[in-house]
Amino acid sequence: MAEGIYTGLVLVLSLCALAFHFEHMLRPAYLALSIAVFMLSAWSAMKFKPSVMENSINIAIFWCCIAIIFRLSDFSEYYSRYFSREVMVTWLWVAPASQIGAHLVLRGIFPGRLKMQPASRRMVIVGMNKQGIELARKVEFAPYADMQFLGFFEDRNMDRIGKENRHRVLGKIGSLADFVKKHRVQSVYLSLPMTAQPRILEILDDLKDTTCSIYFVPDMFITDLIQGRSQSVCGVDVISVCDTPFRGFRGFLKRASDIVLSIAILLAICPLLLAIAVLVKAGSPGPVIFTQRRYGLDGEQIVIYKFRSMAVTEDGRTIRQATKNDSRITRLGAFLRRTSLDELPQFINVLQGRMSIVGPRPHAVAHNEMYRTLIKGYMVRHKVRPGITGWAQVNGLRGETDKLEKMQARVDFDLDYLRKWSLLLDMVIIVKTIRLVFKDSTAY
Repeated sequence: MAEGIYTGLVLVLSLCALAFHFEHMLRPAYLALSIAVFMLSAWSAMKFKPSVMENSINIAIFWCCIAIIFRLSDFSEYYSRYFSREVMVTWLWVAPASQIGAHLVLRGIFPGRLKMQPASRRMVIVGMNKQGIELARKVEFAPYADMQFLGFFEDRNMDRIGKENRHRVLGKIGSLADFVKKHRVQSVYLSLPMTAQPRILEILDDLKDTTCSIYFVPDMFITDLIQGRSQSVCGVDVISVCDTPFRGFRGFLKRASDIVLSIAILLAICPLLLAIAVLVKAGSPGPVIFTQRRYGLDGEQIVIYKFRSMAVTEDGRTIRQATKNDSRITRLGAFLRRTSLDELPQFINVLQGRMSIVGPRPHAVAHNEMYRTLIKGYMVRHKVRPGITGWAQVNGLRGETDKLEKMQARVDFDLDYLRKWSLLLDMVIIVKTIRLVFKDSTAY
């Protein structure tokens, strides 16, 4: 992603420099084009190949296609109102050269520079076969992979594994889930034959109590038959089995929309926040803001903010859910909870990067630890940032979960959100949440 942003900036700067050179000014049309170019470059970060030569060829082909389209349109009178022919023709030559140059700087001239930061994603491979060993080799020797390979999990006896690889075996496959939780492994790659389907399903079931992303490394002869979501990891084709929807450009789009909307909303509701703070302070003794530990992205603990709505502030190993006519809830707190106004400080959590505006609702740590033992796949909902509102909440699952079936239904909706995510779905959830605030009777 960082590489896409870097090359995007190079393209934008080259366009702006040419506009200034030929026109001595920067028209709004060039700014709009710059934004589009930058966003496309961020998206293309998901498409990068490990070879500088492959990238250079792809870039050259892409810009040749752009040049052909430009020539066929003959730069019509409509476009010439906004863009100078000299600027655009020159940019068609400068852009690919600058983009290839950016890749050479990052990957060819300063490869060690990319290793200054420790790898951000820990990974293990299940199965020490040909494609698994090849994936490990490429990850270890790729300076830009941003992954730390920890080792293999293998059930075969050590005498069937080459001496040069024995030290890389971390344990039997049965110990995989415990290792992933203990060492906070972010990615698991299953390099097992298709005939091992029952074993694969068993592994997937064991990993449902973790937040790791799971990928299948197929035998090369079946790669072309796969029509599912696939990607390349250091030149090795893998298929996503359980992953976050927010990688690459989609992650950039989600985070950008969160920041823009949160800033706009906080600026608009500043007077309301101040008024609620005064009323909470005057209504009952205690702090204005209630803080509590919840599970966030990848199951990491975060602290969230709410306006205090109870006479007590609980954040321990045992926390009782709020119920109807709960004696702990203050008179003002009842109104705040019913209208969700107590959640407004969480827009600050969104700006901090702890939460998102839309996502699975976070539960208290004590509740999380209880439900993860009762509901298979409960922790998968933490593959994304928790939200102020969510798909489950706008589908009638807001408020107390007094029965296990209700929490199971909430988790099902959360996982459905991960499968179906789009920016449009987020907008639909936000609109439904606003409507729900005024007529929902399940919150108290």
